[in-house]
Amino acid sequence: MQFRKVSTSPQTTAGSAGSDPPLTARSVLASTLLGVDPPELSVAALVHMAGLFAVNENRARVALSRMVASGEATTDGTGRYRLAGHLLERQRRQAASRAGRTRPWTGTWHLVVVTTTGSPAEVRARRRHALRLARLAELREGVWTRPDNLDLRLDDQTAGDVTVFTGAVPAEPELLAAALWDLEGWTVRATDLLDRLEAVTPSEPADLAAGFVLSAAVLRHLQADPLLPDDLVGRGWPGARLRRVYDAWDGRYRAALARWGAGSPGS
Repeated sequence: MQFRKVSTSPQTTAGSAGSDPPLTARSVLASTLLGVDPPELSVAALVHMAGLFAVNENRARVALSRMVASGEATTDGTGRYRLAGHLLERQRRQAASRAGRTRPWTGTWHLVVVTTTGSPAEVRARRRHALRLARLAELREGVWTRPDNLDLRLDDQTAGDVTVFTGAVPAEPELLAAALWDLEGWTVRATDLLDRLEAVTPSEPADLAAGFVLSAAVLRHLQADPLLPDDLVGRGWPGARLRRVYDAWDGRYRAALARWGAGSPGS
């Protein structure tokens, strides 16, 4: 059986090496809150962090106000801000991606078939997004699949639009995985990030800014990891190594960041 190479989506593509999106005031503030647990900081601490990227206090406060207005953050009126809405859910996904936990695999796959017809475009787009977040890949229009080494986690609306089959066994699982996910591209990007983690040793404010961007890039890439069984990606798959190296690097980075931010009130 032959498998066609499908177009990759934002969930499955690896991105070109070194291609980090620019950080806006909002993305700096959101990433800062995403990186703390619980995801809550004072406005003084957030403004201090924004200063690493030449974002002045006024721009930072405007960005925070807009995040509150859009439901991405809440404030208790005492000058503290906390993640909310889809950003809070993103933090949960980020933590799960960073852990990278899977279950034993017996060779079977999930098969998810969209059974609802006539949905508006915005509903179809939301459903596709939810299926990608579940690390499913689209085999053909309306048919999604992945190895069942992960539990499927679909919201109620998406679950009501699909029928899930378990126990499917493709004849050539390695070829299918290679057709559905850009495994080579993910590996290339992961290798680049590993090299950058080795090169960036945060100490000065300029290094902290570079480290902040690098940390966001690693976490974003881990969320694009399809978390496939070892049998399908081979022994050279860099996922476990990237997680291990990043965990050690992040501990050093957080310590340096805490020393730099010690002078900011209310952190």
